[in-house]
Amino acid sequence: MSKKILSLIMVFVLLLGFASCAGAISSDTTKTRPSDESDKYAGMEAKVAIEIKDYGTITVELDPAKAPGTCANFLKLVDSGFYDGLTFHRIIKDFMIQGGDPQGNGLGGSDKKIYGEFSSNGYKANDIKHLRGVISMARSSGDNNSASSQFFIVHQDSPHLDGDYAAFGRVISGIEVVDKIAESVPVQDKNGTVAAADQPVITKIYIVN
Repeated sequence: MSKKILSLIMVFVLLLGFASCAGAISSDTTKTRPSDESDKYAGMEAKVAIEIKDYGTITVELDPAKAPGTCANFLKLVDSGFYDGLTFHRIIKDFMIQGGDPQGNGLGGSDKKIYGEFSSNGYKANDIKHLRGVISMARSSGDNNSASSQFFIVHQDSPHLDGDYAAFGRVISGIEVVDKIAESVPVQDKNGTVAAADQPVITKIYIVN
């Protein structure tokens, strides 16, 4: 009788061990999913207008099928008014214009970092190329999952970024505004640093549809 009881106890312990392992695997895999897929902006197809003082309006169409978490995070920030009054602080002609930093120096962001939806980070669904007019997320060079609020719009094709940055949409109108900013705003160095007084101001970003 005691042997049967002992056997039952051992089986029960083994089952508990399997359950614990399964729970750990499930918990780990959730970390690889886009961080905002579960919120109300998930999968939302939207066009977004970026109004820039003295320059005009850029309209961007987002691609949530390719970058769902990135699009959801961007839309959440847009809808909250986060970007209104911020600037484009880094501009490199024939490369890109970068903005969305509340500090205006490339070091700031929102209160949340998101998962990097690009192939070198293990996310294979996003095959958007960094062609002229594509919008993508800026991040720290040493951290694939450090994107927050800063974004950039590609001025001229930049294939060296493909697979390493989360592109999430493209300009459908106002590319001439991108050209004007990229070609006329004075910069301080080869890295495209723009003095605070010269930074183009984002009057407002809002969802068009």
